[in-house]
Amino acid sequence: MILVLLVLSTIALFLSFVYMRRSKLQLGLVTVLVVLVVASLVLVIRNDSAHLGMSKVTTTKTTTLKSAGSSQMDLLLYQSVGTADKNRVYIYKTTTNQKKVSHTPANIKTTNQVKTTAGTPKLVTKTTRWVYQNKAAKFWFGIADNDNQLIKRTNHFYVGKQWVVLSTSQAKQLTKLVKQQQKTLKARAKVYVANEVKAAMVKNPSLSQTQLAQLEKQAAAKYQASALQSMIKTVKQSH
Repeated sequence: MILVLLVLSTIALFLSFVYMRRSKLQLGLVTVLVVLVVASLVLVIRNDSAHLGMSKVTTTKTTTLKSAGSSQMDLLLYQSVGTADKNRVYIYKTTTNQKKVSHTPANIKTTNQVKTTAGTPKLVTKTTRWVYQNKAAKFWFGIADNDNQLIKRTNHFYVGKQWVVLSTSQAKQLTKLVKQQQKTLKARAKVYVANEVKAAMVKNPSLSQTQLAQLEKQAAAKYQASALQSMIKTVKQSH
């Protein structure tokens, strides 16, 4: 509305100069119109530069965080923006059955932080916006369409110690490396499990079949986790 007032005051000021004769009435009208034009202009500039009539409002949203990859590994992905890796777009899921992954916005007003937690993995998003203080302020300045203007957004990713954070290119290389070494890993895992079972039976020859089966399962999982961590380390060192 303030812009409308500025335009109308400017037009009226021009018409008063052109079509009105010099008189006390004209002088008074011109004075009022000049004050309106100047005041309107100052208010518009203040609203644009200093957000006159607005306040900062921060909202917090918490969502569950799920792996962006397969169910076999808790994975948080990111894509670097630019060449210096100063800005990243993170890729994630909020539900296990989510078909299309979500991602953080790629703009300078958004920052992302990854933190380790012993609790449930989650994404906490804090968003700060400029919001009009009341209806009157919105009435006068709302035509500028700057209500709810974004100031900053911070995404806090809270992940467990077992989570792996990789770039999209690292994730692709890891997948390729796993496929390449699949047969070798399977053979080595078999030997590792056999040695673990043999050592356990030496210590306790009375182990039952159920106990042995459980031991084999644990040994296989341990070797798989160790081999995966080794490949992840290799992938990270190569980038």
